[in-house]
Amino acid sequence: MSNWPGKYVVGLTGNIATGKSVVGKMLERLGACSIDADALSHRAIAKGTPGYKEVIAAFGKWILDGNGNIDRARLGRLVFSDPEALQQLESIIHPLVESAIDMMIQHTSQRVIVIEAIKLLEGKLVGACDTIWTTCAPEHIQKARLMQNRNMSEQDALQRIHAQLPQEVKTAAANVVIENSGSLEETWEQVVTAWKAIPPVRDASST
Repeated sequence: MSNWPGKYVVGLTGNIATGKSVVGKMLERLGACSIDADALSHRAIAKGTPGYKEVIAAFGKWILDGNGNIDRARLGRLVFSDPEALQQLESIIHPLVESAIDMMIQHTSQRVIVIEAIKLLEGKLVGACDTIWTTCAPEHIQKARLMQNRNMSEQDALQRIHAQLPQEVKTAAANVVIENSGSLEETWEQVVTAWKAIPPVRDASST
């Protein structure tokens, strides 16, 4: 990945169920171009794509559902219990996502770009960001959100939570930390304050 002249790139990360997507939508409302790397990773292994073929070759057809699509819940249970399998999956998906993000940024006229990625710090994308924002929330809130909003069992929710970097690692690496365990209004106030601190972005043609 390379930096993009005339763009200011916010890398937005945070562990599962800490409100990262909520903050991404708030930034979009404020005028940023928001790119959801996690959604792109899902598309990268959709039926018929090169990523789809690579994942089946790596893990076998047992991960497919009755319609021939990759069953992400089944694949998730495998990779979140096996670090080597997770690393193998990421080695397939990350280059595809990075290429898609590069193309999207080059083709947008918006100056502030938000790359929303749960694995931001672990990949190459972090080096392309001008600032890192991290969302956080207590584990009991993460678990409750996963069980309520995604219908996960307590065991599956905790497995997903514990498979990720500890939140304190992400907050320590961040320039901005958004504490997202309260109301939407409280989160919005934090986002607006941090947004106002973003420096003006010069036009690439003037550099």
